[in-house]
Amino acid sequence: MVIAARTAKPELIGIYLNDHYAGATAGVDLARRIAAAHRDTKAGPVLQRVAAQIAEDRVALKQIMDQLGVGVARHKIALAWLAEKAGRLKLNGRLFRRSPLSSLLELESMTLGVHGKAAGWRAMYRMARHDDRIDTSRLDTLLARADWQVEALEEQRIRAAEKLVGGGSR
Repeated sequence: MVIAARTAKPELIGIYLNDHYAGATAGVDLARRIAAAHRDTKAGPVLQRVAAQIAEDRVALKQIMDQLGVGVARHKIALAWLAEKAGRLKLNGRLFRRSPLSSLLELESMTLGVHGKAAGWRAMYRMARHDDRIDTSRLDTLLARADWQVEALEEQRIRAAEKLVGGGSR
């Protein structure tokens, strides 16, 4: 019989997971905005799938937090939400409509976010060695999905970069 060796620093694990949860909150909003902006393009279906998966990943993280007895730090969620909204105010060469630069910057941000999420899943995988409340088979699935998301976002990011210099289609 395997007995869970509970994490030695549960408060630090809670901070870590809440930081990822806050990032996931901003990531869901950004992914949905990217998908909506590209809804009527060839990239639309892929970006809709990415956005849906990112929302599912946030739910999965919350479930893991619940299993570990980690509560949600609402102030971090609020700050992440505000940061995502503030990120929309960047200068992109256009005042009242989207610029091709908006797509490139958003896709780059989203790609970085997914890399961060995957790093979190890998860290939790290591934690699972000491805490059997963490389901490694679920983490395997989440990591594989993150890999697919990075590939899908990277393809769209390259297309957005090409469009910026006049070499790509929407």
